[in-house]
Amino acid sequence: MEFFFNPSAWAGLLTLIILEVVLGIDNLIFIAILSEKLPPNQRDQARLIGLGLALIMRLALLSLISWVATLNTPIIHNNFFALSIRDIILLIGGFFLLFKTTIELHERLENNHHENSENKNYAGFWAVVIQIVVLDAVFSLDAIITAVGMVNDLLIMMMAVVIATIIMSFAAKKLTNFINLHQTVVVLCLSFLLMIGFSLVTEALRFCIPKGYLYAAIGFSILIEAFNQIARHNLMKNQSRRPMRQRAAEIILRLMIKEQNQYEKNEIKQNNTKEIHSSQSSSSQEHEIFKEEERYMINGVLTLAGRSIRSIMTPRSNISWVNIEKNTDEIRTQLLDTPHSLFPVCKGELDEIIGIVHAKELLVAIEQKIDIYTFSKKTTPIIIPDTLDPIDLLGVLRRAQGSFVIVSNEFGVIQGLITPLDVLEAIAGEFPDADETPDIIKENNSWLVKGETDLHSLQQLLNTEKLIKEKNYASLGGLLIAQKGQLPIPGEVIYIHPFYFHIVKATEYRIDLVRIIKNQDEN
Repeated sequence: MEFFFNPSAWAGLLTLIILEVVLGIDNLIFIAILSEKLPPNQRDQARLIGLGLALIMRLALLSLISWVATLNTPIIHNNFFALSIRDIILLIGGFFLLFKTTIELHERLENNHHENSENKNYAGFWAVVIQIVVLDAVFSLDAIITAVGMVNDLLIMMMAVVIATIIMSFAAKKLTNFINLHQTVVVLCLSFLLMIGFSLVTEALRFCIPKGYLYAAIGFSILIEAFNQIARHNLMKNQSRRPMRQRAAEIILRLMIKEQNQYEKNEIKQNNTKEIHSSQSSSSQEHEIFKEEERYMINGVLTLAGRSIRSIMTPRSNISWVNIEKNTDEIRTQLLDTPHSLFPVCKGELDEIIGIVHAKELLVAIEQKIDIYTFSKKTTPIIIPDTLDPIDLLGVLRRAQGSFVIVSNEFGVIQGLITPLDVLEAIAGEFPDADETPDIIKENNSWLVKGETDLHSLQQLLNTEKLIKEKNYASLGGLLIAQKGQLPIPGEVIYIHPFYFHIVKATEYRIDLVRIIKNQDEN
């Protein structure tokens, strides 16, 4: 009856049950493997019989070891220590726990997984049961020694073993899944076993550690692990609200940026070293995980779904279009002087679009005196809203069969156009036309960038994630206007960690040219 009023006994019982369950996971795994060799209708019966017989064997071994542990008469004497049979049992058990736990910790931390082949030929029922009992006896030694090291009362040990076995019998699958999903719990319990093994060794050498200290340390660790599991659950719950594609993309992008930053740091160290061997330089390049072009394309693919149509399209101000109200000579001159092969044909203004034509075909039609309006109406334009998902855009471009699509807002005003080349540039980078200059020019310690430059491309080039904060703007000019709250004037400097943006050229309507300088103190 004293047991029911002793808090230390209850703490020892509860802790021992938890440890016995964790130590029994190995038994459950082997029982699951062996029972798979039986027909499906015999597997549950084999598990119950095997665990029942194993429980009887475990109680018998526990009683035997507990009886031997009462033999306190010293049998080994020397000037340093005196060992009885009990001390030898505790010493061997302590070293066994330390050795086995160290091996288990090593395998867990090294993440070594053992694959088990499945035998398709069914085995005999009792042969499997005998194997379960023998394996359980072997793998129960650590559980029995742990029980002896945790508490001194045989009744508490037996109760813990019985309760742990009952729990494992009714919750075998759930326990195995829980352990597989929460490896930190296993590592924590293995750490407890290290403490218990060490306490057994010290007790055998007559340096006793009060059990209350062990219970306090274990209880505090369990409390911290409970907080950790709650925090992990809440984190996973919050993460699950975001699309899987977005989460995967962010993880890969962070890895690439981290790898690139580490590579740049290594390059700086090598450049600052006076004695640099060429073999070291080539070795550094071989260790680079992603080449610059590969990193750019992977980044472009992963961020495509999260971009807006406006960040991909050719803006309205850059569209070359044919006005049928002009005379044929002006139209012919425009077609010959512009490197584009496709043109939207409009009446008076861009929003009054008639159709899409090929430059060569329109030149032939002009030579043959065919009416331009009638000729242009043969190919009607494909118009998409500026809110369309970029992934859905790919299907629309396929239906365009090599042509482009027109982007319009909710009021019917044309915002721009998108060609297959625009999508390719969003993924692989800029391909300037013959009449264009690059959007980004790298100079000594800075970049000279057009205000209309795509913000995603600039962010990849600068190897940062801090430029795109919302979808309300798609260009560098839009970012700087949003940051300033108004249109900046030439000479102004805007700082966005860790870059300085110097406004080189701007009009009263837009930002034309910006010089970007990275803050060297951030390296």
